[in-house]
Amino acid sequence: MKFDIVTIFPRMVEATLADGVVARGIERGLLDVEVHDLRDHTTDRHRSVDDVPYGGGPGMVMKPEPLARAVRQIRERRGDPATVILLTPQGRRFTQADAVRLSTLKHVVLLCGRYEGMDERVRTAVATEELSIGDYVLSGGELAALVVMDAVGRLIPGVVGDSRSVEEDSFARGLLDYPHYTRPSEFEGSRVPDVLLSGHHEEVRRWRKRAALRRTLERRPELLDAAALDDEERAMLGEIRREQERDHERD
Repeated sequence: MKFDIVTIFPRMVEATLADGVVARGIERGLLDVEVHDLRDHTTDRHRSVDDVPYGGGPGMVMKPEPLARAVRQIRERRGDPATVILLTPQGRRFTQADAVRLSTLKHVVLLCGRYEGMDERVRTAVATEELSIGDYVLSGGELAALVVMDAVGRLIPGVVGDSRSVEEDSFARGLLDYPHYTRPSEFEGSRVPDVLLSGHHEEVRRWRKRAALRRTLERRPELLDAAALDDEERAMLGEIRREQERDHERD
């Protein structure tokens, strides 16, 4: 899978690509990542990528021409991308479902904004979709681009060593993950649940399912509306809700 990242801070992105899951994917030849310096696509001697906003106001706005040239060159050198994503706080919120969708594509371009934002014509004439990683504002789109690439890249078969780690991640089925424990079995008075030490695989499986449902209900109940629950999970969820009602009545 190919990723192209367009930024005015290429070293910021390249440093992050040197380690971790994405780096392993690149080393294994499963991910093909190129980082493009937006300033290389300017035409003035100052290599300007921004200008003052029409109508006045604070800050600077990123110009459309360098971004259009960058994407045009990517098309010429690397082929037509399946999508060109503008990372912006105004975009649709990025979810695990988006990561799965993007992981089925062969080529994704990520445009990193800076300053007060990009000229609106980048959105309408260059980008094909807009994504946001959350309801907050970053100094630029580089961190958001890296988040998207990491979430998507780890879904490519072979990038993560154990595929079960990906299959059981939080949000993979619309639920939060169950709690994890390792040695020691007791830490500062807190003990690992006995069922996880029992060696009884069926009981462990059921405990993990129930724990994931309980955690999701307590922390992100809205996820349950769209979660793909099986019959066993629906029955467990009903039991958990009844338990919570009884606890509430006792309080």
